Amino acid sequence: MKKIINSTDTLITEMINGITKAFPDTFKRIDDEKRAVVYTKSPIKEKVGIATGGGSGHLPLFLGYIGENMIDGAAIGEVFSSPSVSEMYAVTKAISSGKGVLYLYGNYSGDIMNFDMAAEMAADDGIPVETCIGADDVASAPKEEKENRRGIAGILFGYKIAGAKAAKGASLKEVKATTDAALENVRTMGVALSPCTIPAAGVPTFEIGEDEMEIGMGIHGEKGIERGKLKTANEITDYLMERIIEDLPYRKDDEVAVLVNGLGATAPQELYIVFNRVEEILSKKGIKIYRNYVGEYATSMEMKGLSVSLFKLTDEFKELLDMPVKTPMLLQQF
Repeated sequence: MKKIINSTDTLITEMINGITKAFPDTFKRIDDEKRAVVYTKSPIKEKVGIATGGGSGHLPLFLGYIGENMIDGAAIGEVFSSPSVSEMYAVTKAISSGKGVLYLYGNYSGDIMNFDMAAEMAADDGIPVETCIGADDVASAPKEEKENRRGIAGILFGYKIAGAKAAKGASLKEVKATTDAALENVRTMGVALSPCTIPAAGVPTFEIGEDEMEIGMGIHGEKGIERGKLKTANEITDYLMERIIEDLPYRKDDEVAVLVNGLGATAPQELYIVFNRVEEILSKKGIKIYRNYVGEYATSMEMKGLSVSLFKLTDEFKELLDMPVKTPMLLQQF
């Protein structure tokens, strides 16, 4: 796989430098030695700080959601690898205004270990930290073991709810409780038509035939739960939606936000074909779409594929979802 880079050794640093130069009014580096970026207005007085992070390769996740009424800072690791403890700790200190910091990240063992260690260091400094973990991928574990599920594109809704709740002046415990409740209402499943290539490895994360598809893959290039012959857009969407809807479950008269997310190399027209089918399915079931988001929100470098997420809404979630945000890398404004 051809890539336009200078060196695998400088890839992440140059990427972060480019982003902060492209959006100087929103992003600032904590220092040149750390792969950590915070909102230029941080710390914001009388507001809980919202911190996230993870491996690179997922833009606009994680950095793309730093900004007004969303995330306050993010630490970035190597491609598909956890950021360091020191980088997370640096973000925590930089965004803390005295009301505490909420950690919000995906359910991966490396991230959990490093974020927990950073939280301990913050506590020693008198900074209270609470944690919310996204685990929305219905394909990665059965419902009775949902604590083992991966966090994928649905974490976007967690960012929006956490950021809005914090912007309203809520306490750290209130922000955590509302964000946890939101994440409990999110379900996601995806399909891949091609793998991606980690630059340092130089080989695809898996091999797949031109006439095949991988159902339920992860955003780190993990294989899915099932491989089969490529089907039509409607057939793929029907399969994903059946698994998603039955898992919560979502029922008649529910209101939902829908995310159809491209994984890096899927044409926008294909995403809208899938959304068309999602709308038909939900309409037949009497489930109302309150908001929809179609585009690239959590990618896996150059993987071709997509995921569908549903977020079951309450009146409070709708109010928080409606709060305007300003994050320069969002392809569709929240």
